[in-house]
Amino acid sequence: MRLISHLPALMLALAVSLVPPTVAEAQQGLFSPRLTVNGRAITEYELQQRMKFMELLRTPGDIAEAAEVALIEDRLRMDAADAMGIKLTDQQILEGMKEFASRADLSVEEFVEAIGQGGVEPETFRDFVEAGLVWREVIRAKFGPRVQVTDADVDRALSLSSKRGFPPSVLVSEIAIKVYAHKEEETQALAERLAATLRGEAAFAAAAKEYSAAPTAEEGGDLGWMSSVSLPPPARAALQGLRPGQVSQPLRVGDMLVIYYLRDLREGGQTAPEGAYVEYAEFLIPGGRSAAALEEAARVRARVDACDDLYGIAKGLPEDRLTITSMPAARLSPEVARELELLDEGESSTALTRGDALVFLMLCNRQAGPAEEIPSREATRTALANERLNGYSESYMSELMAEALIRYARDEEGG
Repeated sequence: MRLISHLPALMLALAVSLVPPTVAEAQQGLFSPRLTVNGRAITEYELQQRMKFMELLRTPGDIAEAAEVALIEDRLRMDAADAMGIKLTDQQILEGMKEFASRADLSVEEFVEAIGQGGVEPETFRDFVEAGLVWREVIRAKFGPRVQVTDADVDRALSLSSKRGFPPSVLVSEIAIKVYAHKEEETQALAERLAATLRGEAAFAAAAKEYSAAPTAEEGGDLGWMSSVSLPPPARAALQGLRPGQVSQPLRVGDMLVIYYLRDLREGGQTAPEGAYVEYAEFLIPGGRSAAALEEAARVRARVDACDDLYGIAKGLPEDRLTITSMPAARLSPEVARELELLDEGESSTALTRGDALVFLMLCNRQAGPAEEIPSREATRTALANERLNGYSESYMSELMAEALIRYARDEEGG
């Protein structure tokens, strides 16, 4: 009788033992840590969720790599907020979600439903928004007191925004010194000494050839003439207020300490500004800078005279292969801005790559911004302050990344 009474339980245990464990193991693996950032785990599930989210947002390039970097940075943002005692309310996060959803002309509920159809959970969207909002509060609290925008700064910015003037061009050189973990203090001291003592173009060029790890080192750090709107925010912040012949303070960018030398400055003319708004196309060709990809780019170039022609080339291909974008020139990424500055309408470049793809970059057109979009003094003051804060933000994130202890589960298992 005792055996019979236990038979159902024994049969259930036997049945479970005979079921292939793949489902349970897969679920366990999905929620196990893929890596840790300063002891905080990022799971495989979080990575897959962020990848799906970025795919829905049509993020170009290597989605897996971009998602992993984004999650690492989000952990660092939340760590920095915790260290400073900064915490958002549920209402603040909800307002942030509303603002993000409104960019697609959707309510939060409609946006959540839309991404849910793509397999993205609401918590993924919420975490994404929270990390961005809390980072903004961190940067304001940490660097806000350092940002001073004078009336002269506002006057200058308004003159550049006005239809009366072109954006100025700058002739800039750079020294980028690689920072190694065991030599941080030594490298910082070297960069500060160079910034304080270098005088003149010849001396700066010689130092660039000796110390710089940038591709421009062989040319003495020469970046050539560039429109001021082509510079990344940290560089614009570093050059702010410099006169020709002066050297910036060292700026941390990734694993580099960068020093800029303002060699010359050309103010804008007295006609309507060109390049205030830029429309450009990016057609991604798999294969990076391989011979096959470059040959394909040459075939595309031979078949197109204008950006609209690329629609025919991209017909039947995945939608993310071709994007045509129109935006203010000041919001362009540095590398794209630099290439577009060299192009006339209908011309193309193949100098850039994104992930494992070659970028066929084509300038569609440039146009001046409408007069009503020239900002007020207060809006200009706010924009200048935000630009400088953006420079601090990028530099601070680079420092946090350099100092972070990142451990991958695969390395732990292997070691």
